[in-house]
Amino acid sequence: MKTLNVILVALTLISWVPHCCQADDAAIVTQLTELGAQVTQSDGIVTKVFFKDCSRLGNVEFQMIGQLKDLKVLTLYGQCRGLTDETLPRLTGLQNLEELSTDGIQVTDAGLALFTELKNLKSLAFFHPSFGMKGFDGHGFAALKSLPKLERLTIAGTPFDDQGMAAIAQITQLRDFRTWHTYQTKAGNESLTKLPELRSLWLGQRLRRYDGGSNAASLDDSTFDVLSRLKTLESLTLDEARLSATALARLRELPRLKKLELRRIDCPSAEIETIKLALPAVTIDWKPLTEEEQTKLTGFLKE
Repeated sequence: MKTLNVILVALTLISWVPHCCQADDAAIVTQLTELGAQVTQSDGIVTKVFFKDCSRLGNVEFQMIGQLKDLKVLTLYGQCRGLTDETLPRLTGLQNLEELSTDGIQVTDAGLALFTELKNLKSLAFFHPSFGMKGFDGHGFAALKSLPKLERLTIAGTPFDDQGMAAIAQITQLRDFRTWHTYQTKAGNESLTKLPELRSLWLGQRLRRYDGGSNAASLDDSTFDVLSRLKTLESLTLDEARLSATALARLRELPRLKKLELRRIDCPSAEIETIKLALPAVTIDWKPLTEEEQTKLTGFLKE
């Protein structure tokens, strides 16, 4: 009888745990929704949380999010300045998280190593990370090489420079890398050749500098000395540059290339037609710049 009672108690506990967790999740969902989150659930289990505005989030809110153990996708947009070296550990309980997108977080290079606690991450996006933080250059991204499933990484709008690009070169499992509006130079593009699994690349123009330092373009015709060596590429997006047909034609050297997107690229229409003939197996997406776009691009490319 005593053994039977023990078994009954154990079965009761087993059946109670999920309901307890779901009840806790429900309370968290209510609070997060009040803060503006869009929450997706499946059979009462929270799988996605999307914030358009994170300006009200701090230690307590990140601790709540960190309790959603089955969360797969987390998006923290809209000035998420409350996510720092001190608060990021509140999210390390998200061991099932696969996709994390952030905007405006204030994490140091050393703090970036905290993301390696999320072992199931497949996709990471950093928009405007650590902007305005003295000493940040992105070298801490090298820690992400220990994430076994990480395949997609975006870094944009940040003082990430060539040291950051050298760090990216160490994340050799990357298949999709996207970067624009950073402090990298043309020399930093060389790091892309060290990514043996790279299938998709989005390469945009450098961020303007106003501190008196070099403001040379990071994307121009000379960049194709590097791009033509990325033999594994299947998709390429280039953004905010003046490019010649001669340079673009060098993409014939990429045997797997299937898609080329030219965003805000200044190139004569006649030359684009020449490129289409030179790359018959590649789908090319381009449209001529408007007068306003031409003016903006001219200003942006000034040294």
